[in-house]
Amino acid sequence: MGRIAVEPIHTDRLVLSPLRTEHAHEMSGVLADPGLYAFWPGEPPTPEFLLPRYELLVAGPSDPAVSWCNWVIRLRAAERLTGFVQAVVEPSDDGLTARLAYVVGAPWQGQGIATETVRGLVDWLRGRSVDTVIADIHSGNRASSALARSTGFTATGRRHGDELRWRLRPARQAP
Repeated sequence: MGRIAVEPIHTDRLVLSPLRTEHAHEMSGVLADPGLYAFWPGEPPTPEFLLPRYELLVAGPSDPAVSWCNWVIRLRAAERLTGFVQAVVEPSDDGLTARLAYVVGAPWQGQGIATETVRGLVDWLRGRSVDTVIADIHSGNRASSALARSTGFTATGRRHGDELRWRLRPARQAP
């Protein structure tokens, strides 16, 4: 398998735009609410912190069998970024597997943006022959657990520290 090329993903209200280093400044504002860090370590990042991280993510991994797929979430009507989503895609015993992570900024939570993002991304991954999508969700993060359930993920019972693994096997699209 070669590396998967990241491209824009369009949903009803959103455009998932491939991550660029130029997003660092606006994303530092999106990620500024300390409440976003209740379930994972860290603190609100500065643009100076994000810039080298984004450079690394855009450059991609050294392993050609692994794809780092990173997008910013743009709400079309507001013409502004509202979060990010990423999928690390690699071969596994279950076929091609994507590990999913996302964050929607506090002002945009509760508007269905994360749900629309995950559905759009899963459809996109399905079109790239991804067999399994997994998400590791903190056991206290009820909103993300509800989102996983509503988008077809199933809790596996497998834990990594405080996180529970959720899995989805997207149906393949017809050729």
